[in-house]
Amino acid sequence: MNRIYTKTGDEGMTSLRGGVRVPKDDLRIETNGVIDELNAVIGICRSLMSVEADEQALLRTIQQELMTIMSHIATPEGKTNPRVLRVTELTERLEQEIDHIHTQIDPQRHFILPGGTPLSAQLHFARTIARTAERRLWTMNREMTVDSTILRFMNRLSDYFFMLARATMFRSGCEDEPFIR
Repeated sequence: MNRIYTKTGDEGMTSLRGGVRVPKDDLRIETNGVIDELNAVIGICRSLMSVEADEQALLRTIQQELMTIMSHIATPEGKTNPRVLRVTELTERLEQEIDHIHTQIDPQRHFILPGGTPLSAQLHFARTIARTAERRLWTMNREMTVDSTILRFMNRLSDYFFMLARATMFRSGCEDEPFIR
C-alpha cells in the first residue's frame, strides 16, 4: 500500500475481497470489526506478558488465525478463499490448554468479577470481545453460511481467555474476586 487513506470509503462504502462494494455497516464488516478489536486486545495482552511467556506463541497463532477468519468473512458468497483455515486444530489446542489450566488452579466456586492484575483484566476483556464476535458470527450465519469450525473456535476462544485470566491471577498469587450478593 502506498497510502493509508484511499478516499474510497468517504461515502459510507467499503470493499470485500475481490472488490465487491458494500455499506460500511454491512454485517460482514461489523463482524470483522469486532474480530479486529479482539485481535488488538490480544496484542495488548501479549504486551503485558514477558516475551518468554509460554502463552506468547499460542496467542500469536490465534492472532494470525483471526486474520485468516477475517479474510474468509470478507470473501463474498460463491467466491473461494485460498487462505486455509486451521481452526479445527487450534480449537483442539485450546481445549488441551483449558484442561491443563483447570488442573493447575483452584476450582471455581462462584462467579468472578473481571479485574485483578492488568493482564488478567485484559484477558477478561478479550473474553468478552470473543463472545461478541461469536454472537455476530451467529447472526451472520442466519443470513449466509459461516463455517461451523469458525463458530466452534470462537466459542472455545472465549473459554480459553477466561481460564487464562484465572491462571494469571493464580500465578501472581492473587485470588479471583468473587461476585457475592
